Amino acid sequence: MTSADPHAWFPQFYGNPAIRTLASACRWTISGQIGEETSDDLTKPPKRKAPIDVRHLLAGCTSSCKHAGPLRGAFTLDETCLLTLDELTAAIPKAANTAFYLQAQTDGLLVLDIEAGCPADVATDLLRLPGILYSELSMSGQGFHLVMPLPKNFHDFPVAADKRVLREEHGWYELLLDHWSTFTRQPVPDRIVAHVSAATGAPVFASIEDLYAQLAVNARGRSGASASAVDTAEDMPDIPYSQVIVEQTLASAHRQLRDPGDFDHDMSRWEFSVLASLYGWIRTQLRAYNALGVEYSTGDTAWLLYKAAVDVIPARPKHSERRNGRPFLLDRAASLVADREARSSSTD
Repeated sequence: MTSADPHAWFPQFYGNPAIRTLASACRWTISGQIGEETSDDLTKPPKRKAPIDVRHLLAGCTSSCKHAGPLRGAFTLDETCLLTLDELTAAIPKAANTAFYLQAQTDGLLVLDIEAGCPADVATDLLRLPGILYSELSMSGQGFHLVMPLPKNFHDFPVAADKRVLREEHGWYELLLDHWSTFTRQPVPDRIVAHVSAATGAPVFASIEDLYAQLAVNARGRSGASASAVDTAEDMPDIPYSQVIVEQTLASAHRQLRDPGDFDHDMSRWEFSVLASLYGWIRTQLRAYNALGVEYSTGDTAWLLYKAAVDVIPARPKHSERRNGRPFLLDRAASLVADREARSSSTD
């Protein structure tokens, strides 16, 4: 190793088994300032910190680039924009804002993000949780990032399992489930470790399962949107770039989806997980084409999701049933799209 090797600077990060399980996923980048500097010209978007298209950064802009500023945001969650951890480390060894897109159901891990404003006693209790696989300071130096295994009761709360983030009511901490997570690689100081070790009394949470249950039980339910609200027509319409969207979605999902065994071979629950995961990748593809001026209806999205799903979900007798006048899996896809669209609209 040389003095310029990040592995020598942050051995507790690069050598951590939990981090190594995430390292091979092509979902790593760095955070950068996207857009223009804030000005009185309202036609120019202000700069904001966001995960960047790191492959574009390394390749450099071309004459066809139209994005503001030298960087552009990551618009897909695969090798189109992102790298593995080892590739990122080799390409940008001095990067301070390492970012990873966590997919808890796929990765089997989640991140507990403790904010700088979290009361000290609450933070101490959280740092005492058993089963912490990796811990570090946040960018402010006042908060913490904890990597933990997926709770054993994760699927006992279907509404919560479908969330991207579960936040504590005061904003003191949150569980990242399907979200960007920034890693500083800075270890928790020995004085804090000693303070946590010396803490006495029963902690508020005995396990990650206890913490997850408290946050999950208060998660908002489904939007109530009906699958019938999504018009899929009798046959699949002519959807722009449909083949490449499905192919890219399946490429992103390759070896990333969970197994039926993770759901005690409850195929309905497993299929829901597959549809939810595929939907996330499809939305990433659609956003890229939206940026080019292509519009997709909810029916288009449901068809694309269905086409991707039948490629990875084995046929079973139930799939021959029809719901709302369409194949069972297409109706399930429409139901998921209706719910996501309704919830997205309610937060706009």
